[in-house]
Amino acid sequence: MRDLPAYGAGVTVTRPRPVPRDLYAVAAAVLLVTAAVLVGRYVYTYDDLIVGWPPLLGRWDPHLGPGTPAAVVVAAAVVAYGPAVAARLPWRALLPATWGTALAWTWSLALIDGWERGVAGRLTTSQEYLSVIDRWHDIPATLRDFNGHILLHSPDNWPAHVAGHPPGATLTYVLLDRIGLGGGGWAGALTITVGATAGVAVLVAVRALAAERLARRAAPFLVLAPAAVWMGTSADGYFAAVAAWAVALLALAVTGRRLWWAAGSGLLFGLTCYLSYGLTLFAVVAAAVLLLGRRGVRARPVLFVPLLAGAAVVPVAFTAAGFDWWEAYHLLVERYYEGAAGVRPYAYWVWANLACTVLITGLATVAGLRRAGGVLVRRRAEGVRADGARAEETRLAFLVAAVLLALLAADLSGMSKAETERIWLPFALWLLAACAFLTRPRGWLAAQAVLALLLNHLVATGW
Repeated sequence: MRDLPAYGAGVTVTRPRPVPRDLYAVAAAVLLVTAAVLVGRYVYTYDDLIVGWPPLLGRWDPHLGPGTPAAVVVAAAVVAYGPAVAARLPWRALLPATWGTALAWTWSLALIDGWERGVAGRLTTSQEYLSVIDRWHDIPATLRDFNGHILLHSPDNWPAHVAGHPPGATLTYVLLDRIGLGGGGWAGALTITVGATAGVAVLVAVRALAAERLARRAAPFLVLAPAAVWMGTSADGYFAAVAAWAVALLALAVTGRRLWWAAGSGLLFGLTCYLSYGLTLFAVVAAAVLLLGRRGVRARPVLFVPLLAGAAVVPVAFTAAGFDWWEAYHLLVERYYEGAAGVRPYAYWVWANLACTVLITGLATVAGLRRAGGVLVRRRAEGVRADGARAEETRLAFLVAAVLLALLAADLSGMSKAETERIWLPFALWLLAACAFLTRPRGWLAAQAVLALLLNHLVATGW
C-alpha cells in the first residue's frame, strides 16, 4: 500500500498497488491449463480424447528416480547463477556452456524415469522408429514402397510415428544402426545430444537479428525449459534442433555473414521438411528472418542462389530415390483421420493444445509473450522508427510473433490434436526467447524449474 495526499485535505488515503500485468497473463494461463484438465477429465472420457492425463499424453504416476538429485542440483545452479554467468561469460564460451547445461538438464530429467524407461526404451516401442529398422535392408526399395504402407488398411502398415512423418525421420535411426550404433540407448543419446543444441541455435539467431544482450538474457530460460521433459528422448527434440539451426544459419546469412551460411540453411530447411510434414510451417519463421534482414537481402540478393540450391538437395535426393512427398502427405491426412484424430474432438483440442504449450514453455514464457506483445503494440502506436534498444526489442518481439503465428496455424489446421507437448517442441523453443524481456529472472527461472520437476515426477509421460 502507498500513501497519497488527498486533494484539499491534510489527511492521506491508501490505494492498493497495481497488480503487475504479467500476473494477469500468468493467471489466465493457469486457468487455461486448469480448464483443460477439468474438462478433459470430467466432460470427456478416455475414449474421446485417447490420452491418459488430459491434456497431456501420459498417466498420473508420482515417482522418484536416479536422475532426481542431479535435476534438482542443475535447476538450483541455473536459478542461482544462470543470469549472472550468461551476462558475463564471453560469447564463444556461452554457447558451449548453454549446450552443456541443457544436456545436463535434459539427461537428469530423462533419468528420473530410469535408463530403460527414460532413455533406452523410448524409441523402441511398437509405434516408434526403431521398431521397423529390420524392414530397411534395401533403403532405395523401402523409400519407393514407403507410401504403400501409410494407410491403416494397407499391408504391413507402418507404425503411427513412422507413417506420420516423412521417411527422413526413420532413415536417421536406420543410418545410425548401419554405422554400428544400434539400439534404443544410442538412439536416445543421439536425440538428446542433438536436441540440446536447439537452444544454442536460438541464441545465435537472436544475437544476429536483435542483440547479444537479449540473447544472453534468454540463455538461462532456454537451458531450464520445461520442454526438456519431452526433449529427452522424443525424436521431435531432434527435429527441433534441425529446424532451429536452419533458422539460425539463415539469420547469419542475411546479417552479412558468408553466403555459405545460406546454403547450409537451405540444406537444413529441406531436411526439416523430410523429418516432419508440420515443420513446413517454419517457412513463416524463415520469411520473418528475411524481413528482419531485408537490408542484407537487398545488398546481396545473390544469397537466394545458395539458399534455394541447398533447399533442393534433400527433396531431390528423396524424389530421385522414389519417395513422393506430396502423395505421402495426402495419405497421412487420410491415415490421421482413420486413427485417433477421427475420434479426438477438435472443439476441445483447439484450445487444450495451447494449454499443453503453457506446460512445455512455462509461466515465464507466458509473461514474456505478454511483454513481447506490449513491445509490438507500443512500436505501432509510436508510428516512428525506433532506434537503439527499442529497435532491438522490436525485432525480437517480431521474430517471436512469427513463431507464435506458425504455431497457431498448426493448431487451427486440425492436424495437431493432442500430443502437442512433443509435436510443437520446435516452435516452443523459440517462444522461450521472449523471456529475454523479463525482469527479476531468478524468480521466473525458479517457476520454470519447479514446473518441469513436478511434471517429470508426477506424470509418466509418453508418446
